[in-house]
Amino acid sequence: MPPSPAPGSQLLSSVDLDRLRPALHRYCARMVGSALDGEDIVQDALLRALEAAAPERPIDNPDGWLFRIAHNLALDVLRRRARLDGTQGDDDMDLIAHPVDEQARREAAAASLPTFMQMPASQRSVVILFDVLDYSAQEVSEILDTSVAAVKSLLQRGRGRLRELTGPAAPASAHAPLSAAEQRLLRRYVELFNARDFDTLRTMLAADVKLDLVNRLQLQGPAVGQYYTRYGQTQGWHARPGVVEGRPAVLMQQQAGADARPDYFVVLGWSGDRVATIRDFLFAPYVAADAEQAPL
Repeated sequence: MPPSPAPGSQLLSSVDLDRLRPALHRYCARMVGSALDGEDIVQDALLRALEAAAPERPIDNPDGWLFRIAHNLALDVLRRRARLDGTQGDDDMDLIAHPVDEQARREAAAASLPTFMQMPASQRSVVILFDVLDYSAQEVSEILDTSVAAVKSLLQRGRGRLRELTGPAAPASAHAPLSAAEQRLLRRYVELFNARDFDTLRTMLAADVKLDLVNRLQLQGPAVGQYYTRYGQTQGWHARPGVVEGRPAVLMQQQAGADARPDYFVVLGWSGDRVATIRDFLFAPYVAADAEQAPL
């Protein structure tokens, strides 16, 4: 008799992750101010859900439960940052059928990640859930484990703060530019990719290189070489050197040209002149919608 599936697997199989995962990412990215860190939190939240689900504790609202896990993990990230740089006090982490305000929702949807990071975390979480992700006040209160009255109060204050922040002057990027060495290595990588010279690309990999094909698989060491085999079998992708949240990245697009928006990106990490880490977002294109990115 085959073994029964784990409770966590049964739970996640009942959730439409193709729909929920991008929504979780939109929330986490805005909570921590980074599309890349937001995806890390989403992956961690799904792993925690797999580990925490138990048959003796049925979950009536899996979506809300996953959001609550992701929310708490995002707060953990903010607390760690606060301890390191002192930019945010612990008081900001203590959280907590409002009238629909279409103007507020448009403002929230258009706000950049750095803009959200200038709001208190408590207000930020409510505005994202209510105005960006379209949850009701009751649903927000359940996700954040607080009262509807507290949600309404935080929403009102958060909308006011967001309006103050979304003036003509957008927050400047806090990321340092790439070094000359990083730019040189990145341009070389992209040149080889576009020439389909994957054998030479493999020689640029560090012996212990790590690949994260986000939302699909992870590999390390010599096995990463097969990653290029798939790209060698596909046509139409064009790579450009770029920067994503201050990190060297390959901007991938199906239409060549300076004006074409990347469909997704691949973030690279270097160890000397070798590729040490590869994070490929081919199967998580929603991350590109929120990431701060620019071509070199």
